[in-house]
Amino acid sequence: MNPDALPPDTPAARAALAVATEHLTPSLLNHSIRSWRWALGFAELDGVGAVDDELLYVGAILHDLGLVEPFDAHRTPFENAGGAVASVLAAGAGWDPTRRAHLAAAIVAHMSDAPVPEGGVEGRLLDVATSLDISGARPDALPRDYRDAVLAAHPRLDLAVEFAELAADQAERKPGSQAARIVRGGVAGKLRANPLERVE
Repeated sequence: MNPDALPPDTPAARAALAVATEHLTPSLLNHSIRSWRWALGFAELDGVGAVDDELLYVGAILHDLGLVEPFDAHRTPFENAGGAVASVLAAGAGWDPTRRAHLAAAIVAHMSDAPVPEGGVEGRLLDVATSLDISGARPDALPRDYRDAVLAAHPRLDLAVEFAELAADQAERKPGSQAARIVRGGVAGKLRANPLERVE
């Protein structure tokens, strides 16, 4: 596993990082980059087969875009809103409708409590990667030196407090959403107890 792996050098990947850098807080931006790197690690560890590297990167970088005010739809779950924005960005980069739908589904899948087949392997990788970064799932699965290098390059900053507040806000306004489900499931406590918070 290479913690210094370079992102895909494509118009969509560059645009995704530019949009995320402009609109996400530093904590959320680092979370998004870590999620991509965790997904790469799990892809290698779990032997998942062929992965659309560009789609995985764009999905990871934009998966929380629906949490920030310019893209927060009042009634739409944030993962659906983020998926829609990512699909629009991918259209501008020339992706065909099927691949754009796959990208949106992969982003939706990262919050699902059940498999989302349309999200494919990329959706499953986003789910396991974000579950590690938010809830601390499978904290010892990836090699320690890999985890430490990723955290050193992209520190957690205020993610535990910030994400808990954003999820609570989503849950209050969208009580039927997946955000509401994870709030009821104690995501704030899981964030605080995440072993990644204690890595030095």
